[in-house]
Amino acid sequence: MAETNGGTGATERVADVLLLFTDGPSTLGVTRVSRELGLSKAVVHRILQSLTSRELTAYDPASREYRLGPAAAALGGRAMRDSDLRTAALPELSGLRDELAETATLSARVHGGRVYLDQVVGTHEITMSVEIGRRFPLHAGSSGKCMLAFGPDERVDETLAADLAALTPSTITDPDALRAELALIRERGYAASAGERQADAGSVAAPVFGPSGDVVGAISVCGPRFRVTDEFVAATAPEVIAAAERTTRRLGGHHEHRRLTAALPAAERTR
Repeated sequence: MAETNGGTGATERVADVLLLFTDGPSTLGVTRVSRELGLSKAVVHRILQSLTSRELTAYDPASREYRLGPAAAALGGRAMRDSDLRTAALPELSGLRDELAETATLSARVHGGRVYLDQVVGTHEITMSVEIGRRFPLHAGSSGKCMLAFGPDERVDETLAADLAALTPSTITDPDALRAELALIRERGYAASAGERQADAGSVAAPVFGPSGDVVGAISVCGPRFRVTDEFVAATAPEVIAAAERTTRRLGGHHEHRRLTAALPAAERTR
């Protein structure tokens, strides 16, 4: 990222430094932040010093690295409490977990990807849980793919033009293959994943839309890969789609998409 001048550029640099802490390691040094963002070490040091003075980051003298501070935790907690999306989705997450016994999650779109906003953990002895607040790319996993599929074309083009990192051996990293997958997701109304973000996990997800018609999040059901079979996906997808649509209505959201799942052959529905 090139350095820019002016108040807007300075604000963007501060925001970009903070956003680096939403994925990757929990601590970051000046050198790594400088390399990741294309900023000089002097600029990064000043930003981190300012953030630390306000307890948005904390400095560890032993490692000479920074981590998020208590003020950042307070901001995150307030955002969680006040999230309309989380409030609208929570009854649906609980209902899906009670009906299917698998973990139900809510993701929200953020700059550069998406984060898990909430989860209701499944009741099986062997179950799955996700890391709340960590940023993940949109191209890997069912929640990210369905938010990408129902987002604007410019976001799809931007994502496909960037490096599609392989989080696992099953992550789709070929732009043409991913574009074809996104077209199928738009057609059937949901996305499925088998080990794309986490090797031993599978999931099925559907998009949630806001009042402007933009995709704002996704509801998913996830579990160990050996239980999230093609048959499970086919049986579960209508439930997840319905839960996402009810959440959209609670938000006052809308989208012109109409589900075509019932008209698709079973092989297409479970791909």
